[in-house]
Amino acid sequence: MMKHLKAEIVAVGTELLLGQIANTNAQWLSQQLALYGINVYNHTVVGDNPGRVEEAFQMAQKRSDIIIVTGGLGPTEDDLTREAFQAISGMEMIEDKTAMGKIELFFQNHQVEMTPNNRRQARVFKGSTVLKNNAGMAPGMKVTLAEKTWFFLPGVPREMKQITKDEIIPYLQVMIGNEQIIKSLVLKFIGIGESSLEHELKDLIQAQSNPTIAPLAQDDGVVIRLTAKGKSEKSIKQLLNNTKIQILERVGEFYFGEDDQVIEEVIVELLKKQKKKLAAAESLTGGMFTEKVVSVNGASEVCPGGIICYDTAIKRDILGVSEQIIQNKGTVSEECALEMAEKVRKLFGSDIGIGFTGVAGPTQTEGNPVGKVFISISDIHGYQKVEEYLFTGTRNSIRKRACLKGLEIIYNYLKS
Repeated sequence: MMKHLKAEIVAVGTELLLGQIANTNAQWLSQQLALYGINVYNHTVVGDNPGRVEEAFQMAQKRSDIIIVTGGLGPTEDDLTREAFQAISGMEMIEDKTAMGKIELFFQNHQVEMTPNNRRQARVFKGSTVLKNNAGMAPGMKVTLAEKTWFFLPGVPREMKQITKDEIIPYLQVMIGNEQIIKSLVLKFIGIGESSLEHELKDLIQAQSNPTIAPLAQDDGVVIRLTAKGKSEKSIKQLLNNTKIQILERVGEFYFGEDDQVIEEVIVELLKKQKKKLAAAESLTGGMFTEKVVSVNGASEVCPGGIICYDTAIKRDILGVSEQIIQNKGTVSEECALEMAEKVRKLFGSDIGIGFTGVAGPTQTEGNPVGKVFISISDIHGYQKVEEYLFTGTRNSIRKRACLKGLEIIYNYLKS
């Protein structure tokens, strides 16, 4: 079994350097490699320049055991990955008949004339292992150069992921041997920051060995990734579960789910179980909260609708917020938020209403500073609550933080 394998991901494409697209391929590939205990030591991004691509490849060959290259395998003149690798390896390129047949069939089926440059996509290195592309035209390749393993993949994320799952992962499993299984469990939290979570678990994190404990901040809260190694699924499951119990004993009040679960899914599930319906009146969030809820399958059972009441006249004439509150307290106030939650609940015949009002910016409103937000809740039994916040950041980040805080408030209400 090979140990301490060093991996590197090289992304080829000027559009990545210009920031026109994000390098999500490297992020995803690193996550996959980590599951098999393979450490990624370098992410390299290089533009469509033959000399610089060649230089990046030479560096990767010197320092890494596994090099995964994404991009630069297309039909155009700026697709230079093959040529750059040929320059450092001296390997001959040939046309793969199977890949070429697939490309020709694609154009025939779409009744489009194939331009000659599309033949470039079928070129592979002689002696390489051709990796079948079940999601597109250009095949991938596996090449060994001076005991270093190279994988070449298309830059299109859908195609890259498909080839990795179908072809590369089975190879990695053989490469690392079957003596060790590695699994991860992601625990998700809301209402606690990354630094606070880390502080609460400081001694556990410092003493970590197996599983490892890694707190990470994400857009929809904070996660802890537990990664365990073992010789059987059963032993790994026990390791992960024991550590999960220890963590939840300390910060369980903020825990809402794990792995791919998102907070809105948990909220919809709780609403269904409790046979309750939820409606939202949104000013600064502009429908963002309702969109999150209705993105979940089956949300129609628990969310009859909502109202975007950005303008004061809509708050007054459509939602029914009283003129007295608007004049005396203002639209950015505790009183207005409470009335918004109550009115929307009654308007849609729901059990729970939630109201969002505040100042997203760029300027003050009614003397209130940018970032001041009120979020309120009203239920059919007369329960009312309003929270006041002062968020910082850009206009849209304030709106997103308000939306997330609203999800947190509803989750805690349903949980209690």
